Amino acid sequence: MSDTPQHVVDPKLLEILVCPVTRSTLSYDKDAQELVSKSAGLAYPIRDGIPIMLPDEARQLED
Repeated sequence: MSDTPQHVVDPKLLEILVCPVTRSTLSYDKDAQELVSKSAGLAYPIRDGIPIMLPDEARQLED
């Protein structure tokens, strides 16, 4: 079992959050605890249940 607790993003929150770079919709990756912007090629981390929507904190997606 993982040491970090698995948080679930509120579906209502996911409906209103958009990528700060492209303003496109995000998908939720529960296993990685990230919000993914395919259009920007970025994955924004979720720490302690809080999405960190800063491009400088995002992980670049691999091709």
